[in-house]
Amino acid sequence: MNQKKILIVDDDRLVLAACERGLRHSGYEVSTAESGPQARQACAETPPDLVLLDIRMPEMSGLEVAQRLRRETDVPFVFLSAYDDIETLKQAAAHGALGYLVKPVGMPQVIAAIEAALARAENLRQLRKTEADLGTALAGNREVSAAVGILMERHRLSEKEAFEALRNNARSERCKLSEVASKILHAEETLNWPVSSAKP
Repeated sequence: MNQKKILIVDDDRLVLAACERGLRHSGYEVSTAESGPQARQACAETPPDLVLLDIRMPEMSGLEVAQRLRRETDVPFVFLSAYDDIETLKQAAAHGALGYLVKPVGMPQVIAAIEAALARAENLRQLRKTEADLGTALAGNREVSAAVGILMERHRLSEKEAFEALRNNARSERCKLSEVASKILHAEETLNWPVSSAKP
């Protein structure tokens, strides 16, 4: 099992050392940064699986770092802060944090938050991949697009649900998406053929 890489960012060296020690002991690969610019550089050089990020830091706040991370990378982050006022919590949520821990916090709570955030980040990655696949398939294949439309209408599905149904069917039949789409279109055309009246 691959070790998850965690970057801890905090200007308090005692917090940094304690978190690093605890996470290493728990089996994570850990790196540290004492400032926002150091954190950005670390993420650019070797992207971690998750950043544990202090909010109040000199030079560049954790909120600024989070904003840059979202714009420049897809690295998820959890805030670790001594502040739990409503405004700070709202800002953290608005910046896309996958968790928020209030200092002082025990290592079991830190690990639980990290694992929950990693799972959430993976779900989001899969969702983005599905949406990207959907966009590519619909843009590049008119048959797939038409078949998705038929499934949406016939089964009252959303576009995403219809595409997933199409893709699952292709997997179960071990054939290409376009082949399943073609079958659906052929069946639809057959159903819509006009029926000629019988001659007396």
